[in-house]
Amino acid sequence: MISKFHFIVICALLAVYCPQLKGQELKWTEIENGIWKASVGESEDISLLQAADIRPKVNALDKLPTANFPFPEDRVKTKIVDGKTYLQFPLTREEQIYGLGLNFKTVHQRGRIMQLHVDHYGGRDDGRTHAPVPFYVSSRGYGVLIDAARYITVYAGTGIRVDADDKPVLRDRNTDPHWQAQPYSDAVEILVPAKGTDVYIYGGATPMEAVQRYNLYNGGGYIPPKWGLGFTQRVPTLYSQEDIAQEAQEFEDHDFPLDFIGVEPGWHSMAYPCTFEWDRTRFPDPKKFNSELLKDGIRTNLWLNPYVSPVGSLYPKLKGLSASHTVWNGIVPDLMLAETRDIFKEHFVQNHLNLGVSGYKIDEVDGFDFWIWPDVATFPSGYSGEQMRQVYGLLIQDMTAKWFKERNQRTYGLVRASNAGASSLPYVIYNDYYSHKDFITALVNSSFIGVLWTPEVRASKTAEEWLRRMQSVCFSPMAMLNAWADGTKPWSFPEVEAAVRDVANLRMRLLPYIYSTFSQYHFEGLPPFRAMNLVEGFSYDQQVAEGELDSTDNPYKVAIKSEIKDQYMMGDNILVAPMFEGEKERKVILPKGKWFDFYDGKFVGENEVITVAPGLEKIPLFVRDGGIIPMRPVQRQAPKLGEKVDLIIRHYGTSEGEYTLYDDDGLSFDFEKGQFTNVEIQVKKDRKGKLVGTISSPEKGKPYSYNKKVTWEFKTK
Repeated sequence: MISKFHFIVICALLAVYCPQLKGQELKWTEIENGIWKASVGESEDISLLQAADIRPKVNALDKLPTANFPFPEDRVKTKIVDGKTYLQFPLTREEQIYGLGLNFKTVHQRGRIMQLHVDHYGGRDDGRTHAPVPFYVSSRGYGVLIDAARYITVYAGTGIRVDADDKPVLRDRNTDPHWQAQPYSDAVEILVPAKGTDVYIYGGATPMEAVQRYNLYNGGGYIPPKWGLGFTQRVPTLYSQEDIAQEAQEFEDHDFPLDFIGVEPGWHSMAYPCTFEWDRTRFPDPKKFNSELLKDGIRTNLWLNPYVSPVGSLYPKLKGLSASHTVWNGIVPDLMLAETRDIFKEHFVQNHLNLGVSGYKIDEVDGFDFWIWPDVATFPSGYSGEQMRQVYGLLIQDMTAKWFKERNQRTYGLVRASNAGASSLPYVIYNDYYSHKDFITALVNSSFIGVLWTPEVRASKTAEEWLRRMQSVCFSPMAMLNAWADGTKPWSFPEVEAAVRDVANLRMRLLPYIYSTFSQYHFEGLPPFRAMNLVEGFSYDQQVAEGELDSTDNPYKVAIKSEIKDQYMMGDNILVAPMFEGEKERKVILPKGKWFDFYDGKFVGENEVITVAPGLEKIPLFVRDGGIIPMRPVQRQAPKLGEKVDLIIRHYGTSEGEYTLYDDDGLSFDFEKGQFTNVEIQVKKDRKGKLVGTISSPEKGKPYSYNKKVTWEFKTK
C-alpha cells in the first residue's frame, strides 16, 4: 500500500518532471508595439522566422496605433503530451479567420482542418501548398503565428470539446431541419509535433492592422527594382544565347514591353540535377550574352533547382555537407551550414553575378513527396527531413538575396516554396497548377500571409482565354509569360495581339502607382495586392446557405459559404475584377464610398453589388472617390538610372484627394539610408468648387525620376 504522504510526493514529482501531464500557463511579453510573444515548452533551435533571418522594422511598428491583447490571456490554453504541443485559441460566434497558407480555392478558413506542409499544390486546400504559413488573421483584428518548422495540424473551428466555453446547440437530425454535420466550435486548436514552440500574437483594430504588424515584424515588404515590375518572358528550355537575343529583338519588333528574360534549364551543362555551370554549346560567351542584353535594357534571370549533379565542380565540395538522400541523383546541400552557403556564394558570384546575371528562379524546393527528399532523410546539421522541408525555400531565398544585397543591387525572382517570415525576401511564388480562377484566389490569399504570388501565363486553348490570363497577370506582382515548354509569345494569338499589348502598356504606364504601392509594403506593411476582407469600408456579409440534402453529393447537408475570391485591390485606390474565359459579364462588390470606372471616370456605384460587361479588350478596373493615380507615358521598359519621364496624374470622382508618390534610384538599397523621395500630391476644391491639383517639390539631392512637367487628368466630368 502507498501511504497518503507518499502519494502526494509522487504526484508532486510528476508535476515537476512531467509537465506534459498538465497545461502550461503562458507568459505573454509585448516584444514590440502590439506584438506579444510566448514560449511553450522547449522551443526548437530551428524555426521559420530564424530561417528567414528576419529583422523587424521597429520604427515603423512604433508608428502604428497601440493595440490591446485580443482576448483574455487565460483563454489561450496549452499542454504538451507525448512530445507534442497542443494549442487552443478562442473564437467568437461571428468571427471569421483568413490565412493559414497559400490557398487556391477558399478564403474563409474557419471550419477547415489543415496540415500545413510545404508541397506542390495538389488541387485541394488541405494545407499542403507552396507557402503553408502557420499564421491566421481574424476578422476581429488580430493575428496568430506558430513559429515552428514542423508539419502543423490546424483545426480551425472544427473540434468541439466537452468543456467548451460556448457549446453548440444540441439538435436532432430526425426532426430538426437546421441540424448540421459540423456543429459550432468556439476554438482554433493546433497540434505541433514538437516539445515546444514560440507563439506570436499581432494585435490591431482591423485585420489589415494585424497584417501590417506581421509584415513589419518580418522586415517590411520588399521593394523590387523598377525593372522587376516590367514585363518578363521566360524562354523555352533549350534556347541558346543566340535564340534569346533573337527573342528580345522580336519583342522590339512587335513594340512589346520587355525588362527581363527568364533563362530556363538549358543554360546548365546538366539539369535535374544541376551543375550551375554554363553549357558552352548554347552559351559560348555568358558575359557577352548578359552584357549585350543589358545594353538593350534587358536583365537575365536564371532557372535552377538546388540539387547538385555528380558531374559538376561543386559536387566534391558539397558532398560531405549534404543530406543522406538525393533528388534526381543530385545531392541536397545542407543550407543550415555556413560552410555550404559560403561554397555556393563563391561559385554563384564568380560564375553568375560577376557576369551580369540579375536574379534567379528557384524551382523544385516544394514537393511532391515521391521525388523530393523523404522525411527519413538526415542532414549534417542535425535537423530532420521534415524541418528542412518546411524551411528550405526560406533558406535559399535568404541566401541568394544576401549575395545581391552585399553588392547594393536589388534583385527580383521566382520561387516554388516559402513560409512565414518571407515578406522582405525578393521572390514571387509560382507553380505548375493552371486554373485561372484559382490563381486569382491565391493572389487574394497571399495578402494575408506576407508572400507574393503571380498568376503566370503559359498557354491557352483560345484567344479569349489568352487575353483574359494576360490581363490578370498584368495586375499582379510579376507580369510574366512562362514559355519554357510551349514557346508562346504575347502575340501567339494575332487576333488579340493589340489588346494584349494594350494591357501590358497599361501596366507600364502604371509603374509610378505600382512602385509607390510597393513602398507602402516596405515602410508600412500594407500588402500591394489586397483581399477585399482587408479593405476599410468593405462590409459584405458572409452568407452561409444551409445546403441541400442529397444522399450522394451532400449526405450530411454541409453548409455552403460565400466568399469574395475573384476581386482584389491593387494599392489604395484601384479595385481589380478579372474576367474569365466564357464570361460576358460579372458581378463586382463595391466597398463603402463612391466608385468610378478607371477607363472613362464614370460613376458606377456605392457600397453595392454591380454587374459589368466590359467587352473582351478590358479588364474591369474601378477607382474610389477622390482616388489619385500617378502614371507615365507609354514606354517599353522601366526607367533607367538617371532617366526622367513626364508625370501624368489622374483624379477620379468629385471628392478631394491626396496621394504620396514614392521614388528612389530603382536599383540599389540606398533608399534604406534615406535616399528616396516622397512627393505629396493633392487635389483640392477652389473657392468656386472646382478641383485643382498641386504637387510638392522633390527634395534636392534625393533621387527623383520625373520631369517638372505634370499633366493633370480629371477623369470624372
